[in-house]
Amino acid sequence: MDKTMLGDLDALPEADKLRMSSMIDQLQIRDSLRMYNTLVERCFTDCVDTFRRKTLDKQEETCVRRCAEKFLKHSMRVGMRFAELNQGAATQD
Repeated sequence: MDKTMLGDLDALPEADKLRMSSMIDQLQIRDSLRMYNTLVERCFTDCVDTFRRKTLDKQEETCVRRCAEKFLKHSMRVGMRFAELNQGAATQD
């Protein structure tokens, strides 16, 4: 967890800081799992057409790879933009 997130919580007792830190960690894990599940569901739906065999065929494999790359690039860009906006808002305070 990013310790700067707790910077404004210095006045809290240590036990409350630990609880807050644990809650933030749990939220980050939940968000990571949600993003992963969304990626899997979206790329599977878009790329897998049949269940003829246990493994993906070449076309499906290429589609899944491209889909995952696009999804991750988009997620990173959104995260960077959010950080930029958040930093701008913090400097205006």
